Amino acid sequence: MSELLEITVDKFKLRVAADRLYTRDGLWVLGLAAAEGARVPRVRVGVSDYLQRHNGDLAFASVKRVGTRLAAGEELAEVETVKVNLSLLAPVSGTVVEVNPVLELTPEIVNRDPYGEGWLAVIEAAELEAEEAALLDGAAYFDFMRGLVEQELAS
Repeated sequence: MSELLEITVDKFKLRVAADRLYTRDGLWVLGLAAAEGARVPRVRVGVSDYLQRHNGDLAFASVKRVGTRLAAGEELAEVETVKVNLSLLAPVSGTVVEVNPVLELTPEIVNRDPYGEGWLAVIEAAELEAEEAALLDGAAYFDFMRGLVEQELAS
């Protein structure tokens, strides 16, 4: 596990893994070591600690099937929490090559371990270099998340 940036708000400690890239919607992207002979980089995608805490305990997760081709911004997954149903958008373009098998029977793993065992999918990223510019690094997402939390507390 990488370094965690942390902030405590009320009784909650919010964490951001510093080694990932993030969307403003709260998904993270972590580059994976390239398999021998691989031409296209693979990334693991998951939900940020802030997103899972803000929306409550996950009751159901449906991730697109292996082989599904997605453009960045298309729906990667639908999740149902105790508070809301969410459509999670792909942070990068590519093909889904793996879906976390634990989600089917234990979707709450996302709440227990959002940066570890609670990942959603692995995507073979077709345009990663070009699309990385639209993502936030861990420190920038931490600042963005802190701004969201401060806005919430002020209202």
